[in-house]
Amino acid sequence: MTYRYLIIGAGKQGTAAAYDLAKFGEASQIIMADMDLDAAARAAKRVNQLIGRDVASPAQADASDSSQLASLMDGIDVALSAVPYYFNVEITKTCIEKGVSLCDMGGNTDIVWEQLELDEEAKAAGVSIVPDCGMGPGLINTMAVYVMDLLDKPREVILYDAGLPLEPIAPWKYAMTYHINGLTNEYSGDATFIRDGKITYVPTFTEREIITFEPLGELEAFVISGSMSTTPQTHLGKLERYENKVLRYPGHMHTFEAYKRLGLFSEEPIDVNGQSIVPRDLYHTLLAPHINAENVKDIGIMRAIGIGEKEGKESTVTIDLIDRFDEETGFTAMERLTGWHCAVMMGFQARQKIGAGAHRMELAAPAVEIMESLRERGIKYEVYWE
Repeated sequence: MTYRYLIIGAGKQGTAAAYDLAKFGEASQIIMADMDLDAAARAAKRVNQLIGRDVASPAQADASDSSQLASLMDGIDVALSAVPYYFNVEITKTCIEKGVSLCDMGGNTDIVWEQLELDEEAKAAGVSIVPDCGMGPGLINTMAVYVMDLLDKPREVILYDAGLPLEPIAPWKYAMTYHINGLTNEYSGDATFIRDGKITYVPTFTEREIITFEPLGELEAFVISGSMSTTPQTHLGKLERYENKVLRYPGHMHTFEAYKRLGLFSEEPIDVNGQSIVPRDLYHTLLAPHINAENVKDIGIMRAIGIGEKEGKESTVTIDLIDRFDEETGFTAMERLTGWHCAVMMGFQARQKIGAGAHRMELAAPAVEIMESLRERGIKYEVYWE
C-alpha cells in the first residue's frame, strides 16, 4: 500500500522528512508546499534525485492561508507542518476539516496544548494529530520513554542534547540549521521539570555544568525551555525527577544570556528615535547571517540517563546517540534527527498504527519501535548499564 504526503514548509528539515518518507514511508506522492515556489521546486528536485524517481512535486502555498493549504489536501494521508509553531493551531484545524492526519515540528508548548484540545474533533474526523516531533522536544523525549521502559521502576530521567558544528567559530560557537525563532524561543522563559515529584519551573541560562561527550570532549550544559513539551505532565506521579539541558561549546551560554538580559528576546515593540522596533526582529536580523550556515558539517549528540530499579537492584541505564553530517545525501545531523523522527511518526500515522485523536508525542507510539526505526535508517546509539 502506498500513501500521499504533504510537507508544509520546504526548508531543510521538511526536505529531510520528505526524503525519508520517499525512502521508507511507502510514498506514492509527496507535495512540497512553500510560499516560495522556487524553494519548493528545489526541494522536490533534490528528493527526486536522491531517491531516483519522481515522487515529490512542488506547490505554492502560504502557511497562514487555510484555503490555500486545504486546496492541496485532497487525497492526502498525512501532512507535516515544518513551518514556525505559530501557524500550527490553524493548520491543525484545517487538517481536521479535510480529514488529513498531521505531524508537526512544534516549538511552543502552549500551542501544543491548544492542539491537544482538538482531540474530540480529530477523533470525529478519523485523523491523528501528533505535535512537537523532531529532534527536540521529539526524539529526546522518545529516548526518555525508552530508558524508562528499560527499567522495572524508573525514578529519575536526565536528558542532554545538542546539534553543533564540528568546527565552531567564535564568539557564538554555534550554527543554525533551522529557523532562528526556534532557538530564541528555547532560550526564553522557564523550563518545566519534575523535581521531588512536583512540577518545577527553572529559568533558562541557569544551572550550568560541564559534561564530557566524546568525540567533542567537554561541553557546557544549561537549562533551556521548550524541550520538555508535555512530558512533565505525562510523567508526573511516575518520576521523582525529569529534566533536560542543552549542550553547547564552552562560552556560548554567557554570550547568549547577555543578549537576553539586554532585552533582545522581547517581542514587545519599543520606540527608537520615533521608530517602533521589535527587539527580537532586530536581533534576528543582525544575528542570523552570522550563525546561519548553508554547508555546515555538524554533529548531533543526545544522552538519556534513567535511574531506578532493574530486577530488584538499583540501576542506571544510559543511551548515547551520535549522528553526523551525511556526505552521501548532504543532510546535516540536525536535519536527519529532526526530519526523520517526524517521518517515522508520519509513517506510523499513515499505516494507522496511531489511533484517531490528538496525541501527546511521548504517548503516540511505542518508544522502542521509534528507536528501532531510526536504527534502520543508520542513526547509531549505544545502551550502557551501571
